[in-house]
Amino acid sequence: MSKLFLDCETLADAERKTLENVLSEGFVADMPLVLELLFVSEEEIRSLNARARGVDRVTDVLSFPAMELEAGKPIVSEEHGECIEPVEADGEEGDALFLGSVVICTARAKEQAEEYGHSYAREVCYLAVHGMLHCLGYDHMTEAEKRVMRAEEERLMQKLGLGREA
Repeated sequence: MSKLFLDCETLADAERKTLENVLSEGFVADMPLVLELLFVSEEEIRSLNARARGVDRVTDVLSFPAMELEAGKPIVSEEHGECIEPVEADGEEGDALFLGSVVICTARAKEQAEEYGHSYAREVCYLAVHGMLHCLGYDHMTEAEKRVMRAEEERLMQKLGLGREA
């Protein structure tokens, strides 16, 4: 089974492990993956958005994939050797592939949770799922891509017990 480790100092251990277990169901890989998850202010995400995308505005989530992956395809470590790094997580040591970084703006997450009428926890989980899927090669530039990505988002959110009704 594929395994994902979250590099995130902000989440409590129980939250991190729950999210890791569900997100691990979003891919197939021949070695564990590490995803960095960061929570930042509006100023920080605006600056990152301007530098990375040339868009000088606040956004909810940004993804910085470490590898070029094709959505839904197995991840083979020998094709991404430059992304292998040593990992110590949950008392285990070994190698893992660095998947990338997902940056979430906490203020936007709070605003969107209110706007959509669901919990802040649900919004943060959705943004983490969305960001991870971008790191895994999913996108939503075309309607076909959007349908595939939204279906995968919903599948993972259901596994978290945070489907649209939550």
